[in-house]
Amino acid sequence: MSQTIKLKKGFDIKIAGAAGKRMLDFDQPETFAIKPTDFHGLARAKVIPKVGDNVKAGTPVAYDKALESVMLCAPVSGEIVDIVRGEKRKVLEVRILADKEIEYESFPSYSVSDLSGISSEDIVGQMCKSGVWASIIQRPYGVMADPATQPKAIFISAFDSNPLAPDYDFMLDGDQSYFQAGIQILKKLTSGVVHLNIDMDAEVSKLFTSVEGVQINKFKGPHPAGNVGVQIHHLDPINKGEVAWTISPYGVIQVGKLFLEGKYDASKTIAVTGSSMEETGYVKTYVGAQVGKFIEGRTNEEHVRVISGNVLTGESVGKEGYLGFFDSQLTIIPEGDEEEFLGWILPTTSKLSFHRSFGLLSFLNGSKEFKVDTNTHGEQRGFVMSGAFEQVMPMDVLPTYLFKAILANDYDEIEALGIYELIEEDVALCEFIDVSKNDLQAILREGIELIRNS
Repeated sequence: MSQTIKLKKGFDIKIAGAAGKRMLDFDQPETFAIKPTDFHGLARAKVIPKVGDNVKAGTPVAYDKALESVMLCAPVSGEIVDIVRGEKRKVLEVRILADKEIEYESFPSYSVSDLSGISSEDIVGQMCKSGVWASIIQRPYGVMADPATQPKAIFISAFDSNPLAPDYDFMLDGDQSYFQAGIQILKKLTSGVVHLNIDMDAEVSKLFTSVEGVQINKFKGPHPAGNVGVQIHHLDPINKGEVAWTISPYGVIQVGKLFLEGKYDASKTIAVTGSSMEETGYVKTYVGAQVGKFIEGRTNEEHVRVISGNVLTGESVGKEGYLGFFDSQLTIIPEGDEEEFLGWILPTTSKLSFHRSFGLLSFLNGSKEFKVDTNTHGEQRGFVMSGAFEQVMPMDVLPTYLFKAILANDYDEIEALGIYELIEEDVALCEFIDVSKNDLQAILREGIELIRNS
C-alpha cells in the first residue's frame, strides 16, 4: 500500500550553478575508464584483458575474486590502453581508447510479451555477464549485491535532493518503455515489493507515474529526503540478517535495454553543474567518460575543483579524471585554498551556513543561491556535542554516539546504534555541518567494514 512520508529534519544546500534544461554541444572524450574503486567491498579486482586487447561494449573487463560471477564490463568498444594500479597493485582504472562507432556484445533479447516467461536464473545470469548487475547495491553495507541472495524488497529513489542534482524528468526523457521492462525484470528477483519513491512537491515525470508493478510512495521534506537510505528507514527498515537492494532509475533503464535490445548500453545523459562553469546543462556521453572535454575552455576561472558527483558525496577527479560509475553529475566549483581575513568569524551575507551563530546574516536571504568553494573554514578537532547532527538526519539514529563507537571499535554499540541502515550518503549532511571538520563518511565506512568482516 502506497505511503506518504513528510520529513521535517534536514537541510537544503542552495548553491549556484544548477544545470539549465538544455543539451550542451560537447565532443565525446577519447578515453573511458572502469574504476573498481567505485564499488565498495570490491577489494580484490581481477582484470581480464591486457593492454592492447580490443573490447566491445559489454565485454567483461574485471571482476571481484570474492564474487566471480559478476562482471564489470566495458562501457564502450575500443582498445585497452592502460591499467592503472595503486599500492599493492590495487586496480584503480582500466582505460579504453574508444572507437568512433560503438560495437556491442550480443546478449539474448526478448519482446515485451516474452519478458514474463524468463526464469529468475536466466535473468541473474544475463545481468551478471553483461555488466548490468553492478548497478544493484545491497543494504546493509552499500556493496554490490550478491546474486545468490534474495532481497526482502527493492527500492528506487525517483528524485535526487542533493545540491545541484540533475532533473530526472529531463535526463531520462523517452526511456519509459525501457523503465517498465526493467521493473518487470526486477520484480522476478524478489518476493517482496518494488518501491518507487517520488517527490511529493515536484511535478513527477510520466516515466514514474505511469509505471506498473511498483508501490509508489511520496516523500516531502528537505535533503536528504531523496536518499534511498532515508526512504528505506521510513518504509521498511533493515534489521540484522535482512537484505534489501537499491538501484537508480538509470540502472532500471539499463536492465530494460539489456533484455529488450540484447546489449549493454552504457550511454547516459549527465548534468554539468557548478558556479565555475560558464554554461551549465546536460550532455550525452557514456559511463566512465574522461571529463576534460566537458571542462576545457568552458570555466570562468582557472583554479577549480572538478567533482564527479555532487559536492556532498562526489569524488574530486581533476580535469583529467573519469566520471564515476554511479554518477550522473559533474560539479565544478572554485578551489578553496586561499586564506581569508578573520575566516568564519567575520559577519557576512555571502557564506552558506547551517549554524546561525556562524552564518546568521545568511539566513536573511532565505532563497539566495550561494557561490561556495572547498574551504573547510577550520581544521579537524575533537567532536563537539552540539546536537546538530540529529537536526539534519531524519532517521532514528544517534550519529554522534555511533561515530564515537566506531572510533572505539565497540562492535556491540555500533550494531545497537543503527549502522545497518546507513551508508556514506546518509551522513554526508552531518559532515557538511560538522564544526569539528571530521571526515564522517570515512569514519562510517570504517565501521561498516568492521561489522561486515567480523
